[in-house]
Amino acid sequence: MKIFIVDNGSTDTSIQEARTLYPEIEILSSPENLGYAGGCNFGFEKTNSPYVVFLNNDTEHSQDWLKHLVEKAQSDFKIGALQPKILSIQSIKQGKRVFDYAGAAGGLLDRLGYPYAYGRMFSHVESDSGQFNHVSKIFWASGTAMFARRSALEKVGIFDTDFFAHMEEIDVCWRLQLAGYKILAEPKSEVYHYGGATLAAGSPQKVYLNHRNNVMMLLKNLSTVNLFFIVPVRLLLEVLSIAFYLKKSGFEYAGCVVRGLVWNLKMLFRNLRKRSAIQSFRIKSDSEIFQNLPFAKVLLSVAFRPSQST
Repeated sequence: MKIFIVDNGSTDTSIQEARTLYPEIEILSSPENLGYAGGCNFGFEKTNSPYVVFLNNDTEHSQDWLKHLVEKAQSDFKIGALQPKILSIQSIKQGKRVFDYAGAAGGLLDRLGYPYAYGRMFSHVESDSGQFNHVSKIFWASGTAMFARRSALEKVGIFDTDFFAHMEEIDVCWRLQLAGYKILAEPKSEVYHYGGATLAAGSPQKVYLNHRNNVMMLLKNLSTVNLFFIVPVRLLLEVLSIAFYLKKSGFEYAGCVVRGLVWNLKMLFRNLRKRSAIQSFRIKSDSEIFQNLPFAKVLLSVAFRPSQST
């Protein structure tokens, strides 16, 4: 096993400290901050292992966490990505077991495009009492700790750098499913996450990225029929989000939603070209992918809380 650290344009002494503490690791240095998506792609393109884990730098891990993921992946070549159970490291240090917001026990998506997760709804996260101690089908594996099959990613494409950060892993997992791959949660593997180390929940930039990226993801991946049905509904909900933010917080957060919509309008033809490439390898229908998932699990409530989507 090889461990690589992507130096994503860091400006502190963390890389030097990592080299001193762990001389066996390999450093892959980018001259600038490429964002989460670009940083992951940078590492992916400079390695060649059959499996890869995209892992946040604010995580710790259970013993044999990788072993469980590799064994599950080797049991079925149609598994494209896996997510371990992700728990809050603060709760672990307090002798508790509370799911972490960023993925919890496995990510899901309702048919309007709003993400949620097993063990997480809105800002509430559940305690882990073994209720998700079984391998389960999920819609997306959290970018906090996403285990993936290299050949599957080479087929559908890696992270879309236009996302920069937030929801890029949902976009990748959606593409994997369109190509016929499975996304599963493997609870035998556990990762402990500090959370919020990059962008705090509720930061204007996070609100902007989540609203912007969510609309872009729908434009790229929905079938043509659902595109014309779902997107108008979502645009209406975005307008309601603007009104909500204006009433609650003034223009700063409302402006983030407006900026996200304007960005998607400017990038429309670019994203339609991406859409064409994605739809060309589709072998699964939307009804198959969203089977047993609700039409609007989160509905209006999450339309007004997208700042913590992933």
